[in-house]
Amino acid sequence: MRLHRVEQIAFAEGRSAAGPATWGQSAIWDVVRRLGDDAARYNVSGGLPLDPPLPLDELAGLVRALLLRHDSLRTTLRWDGDRLDQVVHAAGAIDLHVRAADDVTAAAYAFYHELQAIPFDAERELPVRAGVVTAGGRAGYLILSLSHTASDGWGLRNLLADAAALAAGRPLSTDERTQPLEEAEYQASDKGRRRDAAARRAWLDKLGRGPASQFPDRAGRPPAAAFPNAVLNSPALALALARVAAGLEVNQGAVLLAAAAGAAARLGSAPEALFQVVVNNRFLPGMAGAVNTIAQEGLLLLPDPAEDFPGLVRRTFGAALSAQRHAYYDKLALTRDLAGLVAPADHSCFVNDTRGLIPIEGYGQAPDGPLTEALARTTLSWPVEHAPRRNTTFALDAQDAPGSLELAMTADAAVLPRPDMERMLYGIEDLVVTQALALEKTSAGHR
Repeated sequence: MRLHRVEQIAFAEGRSAAGPATWGQSAIWDVVRRLGDDAARYNVSGGLPLDPPLPLDELAGLVRALLLRHDSLRTTLRWDGDRLDQVVHAAGAIDLHVRAADDVTAAAYAFYHELQAIPFDAERELPVRAGVVTAGGRAGYLILSLSHTASDGWGLRNLLADAAALAAGRPLSTDERTQPLEEAEYQASDKGRRRDAAARRAWLDKLGRGPASQFPDRAGRPPAAAFPNAVLNSPALALALARVAAGLEVNQGAVLLAAAAGAAARLGSAPEALFQVVVNNRFLPGMAGAVNTIAQEGLLLLPDPAEDFPGLVRRTFGAALSAQRHAYYDKLALTRDLAGLVAPADHSCFVNDTRGLIPIEGYGQAPDGPLTEALARTTLSWPVEHAPRRNTTFALDAQDAPGSLELAMTADAAVLPRPDMERMLYGIEDLVVTQALALEKTSAGHR
């Protein structure tokens, strides 16, 4: 692997416009503007293998076509002290980071993390940078890193799908795509305001019924000076998750959420689990294929999380649909609503399933072989500590890894010290793997 150089990809002839920011843009901007260099952890990044490899000028043309197709990639934000606006630029340029390597795939993964770690200035910088790994002077891997003000993970998937179509010479989808300015118009309409009000009412209702603390014996402790980050790498969880989802006829996300709720209940003994879950709320016309920041937290309320696991999974599936239905709202307005509550339920636990954003061969693919053999390859590491996060007990991310699934957990050590974080992560794995083994045994008994 060699040092990389930075080139420019210029564009022109896009539309030029400005208007109010969307709910998603406003919510993310409100968070990242306070974080400085730490804002990079909110970036969304992904990659695409190019087979056959492309000449660099064709790769630049591909990225230019993406910039002109999606307004969000050409949008900066403007704050006047009272209102946040979005500004779409007709012309400009973004950085293309170029790295040469003999092993393109290995270099792409390392480069992906490097680019993702560079923060954006949402007011002065276009919210996308591209990276390419070359071999023999041709582009073998494209990496796109976006500010979260430009897109969420589902939007990034759409962007990568467009890139794949362009690289293969296939026509792009002609389905309607809502651009951020048009989304903001909908949000300001009567219909948009009614949807926002209904979603915030649903949140307040759940906050009136949830637990005062999900870890009652540790309530009221001042936050720790640093929040440890633990990463459980589990090939067995990747394998078991697919089997349990198929066996119980639900999606994998519901199984993971149920396992997180069950494992948390073992530690906290609260009568309900209440999670803020990042959900794909692209249910309005034109949003399915959009590259916007649309995903927001849905509030998931699960009574009796310590009940038998299959029943918990099925209830989680239904509860997650309800959370998704009420996950499109003005987050800053919701924040004001919450400030007026005297004693809202504990909503300081976050779950985010980010799988599917690293399309590198072997990533996110369940391994072959017996579950018991895969289980022996589980590892737990403690890569970093973060600065304290406001109103956070834990944030749990599910993410792809080579032939495996990783659970990355950042937690307030005053509430969940490292031994409890470890117990929770292994507890999630145990619940899913145990259920998969039970399904295997039942299946074998019916043969």
